[in-house]
Amino acid sequence: MEHDKALGLLSLARKAGRIEVGEAPVSIAARAGKARLVLVASDASDHTLRKTQNLVAGTKQPLLKVPYDKDTLGNTVGYSAISVCALTDPALALHFVRALEPEAQDAELTALLLERAEKARRRQAEQKAHRANVRRGKKKS
Repeated sequence: MEHDKALGLLSLARKAGRIEVGEAPVSIAARAGKARLVLVASDASDHTLRKTQNLVAGTKQPLLKVPYDKDTLGNTVGYSAISVCALTDPALALHFVRALEPEAQDAELTALLLERAEKARRRQAEQKAHRANVRRGKKKS
C-alpha cells in the first residue's frame, strides 16, 4: 500500500538522521538551506501552517501539507505528535512525494525534487572522482 510506503520512508529518514522534527529544528534547517522538503500535518493549526509558510517563503524549500495527522506523523518518526518536519535529503524527499497517494502528489513539486536529487547525485559523483584524483596524485610523489 502506497500510504504505508510513504510513512516507511519517513521512518527510514529518522533512522538515517535525514529529518528535522519540530518547529525550531525545521526553522534552523530551512534558514541554513538544508531542508529539502518541509512537511506539515493535515490537522496542524492555521497558525502553524502560516508560520511555516512564512518561514519557507524567502527560501527555495518547498512546503507540502501531507495527508497524515499529527499523531500518525509523530508516531512514524518516534514522537507522540508533531505538526512540522523537514526532510534534509533530496532523494528521500523525492521518493516520499512519489510514494504518496496520487491525489496528494504534485507534479510541479515532483519535477523540482527530481531536478534537485539529480544535481545532488552529480555533485556526489564529482566529489568522489575528485577524491580519487587527489589520492592518485599523492601516490605518484
